[in-house]
Amino acid sequence: MTQPRTQPRHANLPRRSPRLLAMFVRYVRRYVGKQFNAVRVLRESTCDLPSDTPVVFYVNHPSWWDPLMLALLATQRYPQRQHYAPIDAAMLGKYAFFERLGFFGIEPNSTRGAAKLLRVGQAILAQPDAALWITAEGQFTDPRLRPVQLRPGLAHLARRLPHARIVPVAIEYIFWDESTPEALMAFGDPINTAEAAKQWDVTEWQRELAHRLERTMDRLATASQTRDPALFDNLLDGRRGIGGVYDLWRRCKAWARGQRFDPSHGGSSFDNDTKEAR
Repeated sequence: MTQPRTQPRHANLPRRSPRLLAMFVRYVRRYVGKQFNAVRVLRESTCDLPSDTPVVFYVNHPSWWDPLMLALLATQRYPQRQHYAPIDAAMLGKYAFFERLGFFGIEPNSTRGAAKLLRVGQAILAQPDAALWITAEGQFTDPRLRPVQLRPGLAHLARRLPHARIVPVAIEYIFWDESTPEALMAFGDPINTAEAAKQWDVTEWQRELAHRLERTMDRLATASQTRDPALFDNLLDGRRGIGGVYDLWRRCKAWARGQRFDPSHGGSSFDNDTKEAR
């Protein structure tokens, strides 16, 4: 993935290295591909956005894996945008290279942290091609928990944006038919701040943001329960198969029959074994 440019420096803008980001995304693809069967986006939730409008993507936060999945989503679906994200300042101190990827440190649950989110967020979103990614729950939270509770910083930021889109993104992880899990994501309905910012106070913003994210999470959960990959577009195909002696046996049988070996649990090799067992 190539980044179109390096942004002009501004006192409140995090540093970004397009070259380092491209290297990081290549690493993420390899690493995630070994750990997951697939990374998928709900097809009906495709989110087309105006190219001259900054965007805030706010996401539920079920797992440690979320930043890696969002890196794939951001760079594959919106390669033309300049991507940024807040991160716990203590964590950034341990992994300083994230500073070169567009991350900026904030202190959670503090007035100073909220003020920095507003200050840096507004500077980022003054760029028409910027995208800011926020895990708005602020801590790891089970995706089944209701009602959805968001930290108030996002509502305060949204109210200060005269011209932007605010987009909910749902994410969850689940096992289907393979030995490795699925990472599933979905976009929700965007909010146009040009229409909403003057109408809603912070409480109304907070309520609407939580409602839209919860609705998106529910829609993703419903699609997930079907166990139907056809409802999704794949961002990444990962490792399939059960492994070990079982896959070795299936591979040898496919070779003996002159067939292509399909390592997936529901593939032709598995179907043949099942028929023979009957």
